[in-house]
Amino acid sequence: MERHAPVKAYGLEAWLPVTKKEVELRGWDYLDVILFSGDAYVDHPSFGAAVIGRVLEAWGLRVAIVPQPDWRGDYRDFTKLGVPRMFFAISPGAMDSMVSHYTANKRLRSDDAYTPGNRPGMRPDYPSIVYAKILKSLYPGVPVVLGGIEASLRRLAHYDYRQDKLLPGILTDSPADLLVYGMGEKPITELVRLLGKGVPFGNIKNLPQTAYITEKVTASADDIVLFSYEECLNDKLKQAKNFRIIEEESNRRCSSRILQHTAGNRIIVVNPPYAPATTKELDAWYDLPYTRLPHPKYRDKVIPAFDMIKFSVNIHRGCFGGCAFCTISTHQGKQIVSRSDESILKEIEKITRMPDFKGYISDLGGPSANMYRMKGNDERICGRCKKPSCIFPHVCKNLITDHTPLLELYGKSTEIPGIKKVFVGSGIRYDLLLHRSENEAFNDASRRYIETLVTNHVSGRLKVAPEHTEKNVLQIMRKPPIELFEKFKRMFDKINVERNLNEQLIPYFISSHPGCTETDMAELAVKTKEMNFHLEQVQDFTPTPMTLATEIYYTGVHPYTLEKIPCARTKEEKLAQRRFFFWYLAEYRPQIVRFLRQIKRNDLIDRLLKKQKRSQG
Repeated sequence: MERHAPVKAYGLEAWLPVTKKEVELRGWDYLDVILFSGDAYVDHPSFGAAVIGRVLEAWGLRVAIVPQPDWRGDYRDFTKLGVPRMFFAISPGAMDSMVSHYTANKRLRSDDAYTPGNRPGMRPDYPSIVYAKILKSLYPGVPVVLGGIEASLRRLAHYDYRQDKLLPGILTDSPADLLVYGMGEKPITELVRLLGKGVPFGNIKNLPQTAYITEKVTASADDIVLFSYEECLNDKLKQAKNFRIIEEESNRRCSSRILQHTAGNRIIVVNPPYAPATTKELDAWYDLPYTRLPHPKYRDKVIPAFDMIKFSVNIHRGCFGGCAFCTISTHQGKQIVSRSDESILKEIEKITRMPDFKGYISDLGGPSANMYRMKGNDERICGRCKKPSCIFPHVCKNLITDHTPLLELYGKSTEIPGIKKVFVGSGIRYDLLLHRSENEAFNDASRRYIETLVTNHVSGRLKVAPEHTEKNVLQIMRKPPIELFEKFKRMFDKINVERNLNEQLIPYFISSHPGCTETDMAELAVKTKEMNFHLEQVQDFTPTPMTLATEIYYTGVHPYTLEKIPCARTKEEKLAQRRFFFWYLAEYRPQIVRFLRQIKRNDLIDRLLKKQKRSQG
């Protein structure tokens, strides 16, 4: 990894201030908002705290950031900048703290990619709770606003894998005054506008895309009242039924207010979200004066998460894939919100002026790289839709699957002076590429996209995520049949041969996903071996709040059908599944053979352990 060196083109005032000295450097004698972040401060649009800080700055506010404050000592990090004029804000980190801190086997991680030097232990478990409690103990009269993915996905009763129990909405334990869920630019700026008009903070109750906790609320006929936390605690089936309602409401364009009674006879109120941002709004947020660099205080430290995205450009938000184990659509939304070509190209031009740029854009992508500019043909149909996915179990006929805008963007980006190559590092959805539309122009664009992508925009390896091979598991995952991946692989290999390339296809797979059995993993091992793969991008399923897969794992049933679903729960069951990824290692062969003989599948033993071809991946 490269070490970050200070850029002489920027003075210290180019970053939002992190110390009292930097506040004074700007000539400020007060602050409007002080933002506490669980991550290091990297002034880049891929880091949520930086985006919110810049958006508030653009509104004329005086904003400071306190990254990774020390919560174990005398709390001086929480007092060093004083009291803000409007509120404290908390951004706990780009990942849920339980995922940042613990592995799928609940072991404490030895690193943290969002911390300088990859150092672990620089944030507490549940920063949304810990930071808020400290701030409220020090400044009980100052409002505290929660945001970020941890607060967003824990806003209602949820299963916590680390504690292995159902927890109430996070506002039950966090004394924060308001929770912002999803992408926070719209609600935070409206909050600021209302406060600027003189509306008392405590009177702001109907702000879209926020949640708060109260002892009394009058429910209207349009509200949805969920089963209470206590009811769900006593009956997992009620938790499953709640999840279906929550997911469907989050997918609707016009959703209802949600109420849930929680511990202490209080009620969590979740206001409906804003409509998706417009391209103009998204451009404005990405066009803000980011330095795109870590704060100079980290000059001698590597921040791995920054190194990964240093020369990348995000072209859209949202994902309509609806994968059962993924939180992207839950947090960013199902609808795709795309930036304009002009905004994207402007960012690429800015990157070319960075002193250590060598001419290569590492990723021109998004949550799924090839969903750029895709939306419904008839928006009225989308307005009524509450399905979690636009492409599962089949591609919606109303979806515009045209890859032409993306091809045009690739062409424009490579014409920028100083650009040698533009790569796609994000994963792509091959089911979108292989979909046969009634519009032949879309089909032609898909064909050209595959050829252009593989020929010109793959940096040696192309990521795709089939996740499994077995139909019953893929159905629960909301992923397409493995036959589509096999078809895409044939196309990929054919282009490589025709163009004399040596690109690799890197598939991602998951073990121990709800619905997956050891026999399913044996079939996966055989099929991926016969596709000539030695798998490396693999993971054991980790339950994270507010996903379909997590609800199945906790409740034991599918929330949409209430059918019982088997789940691997113990370490032994998980290891038994995971070892099939590494069937080629001698240490795992005896257990694999023993299991396959036990289930009378000697045919799989022959197919799996006979001499294999030279493999890739």
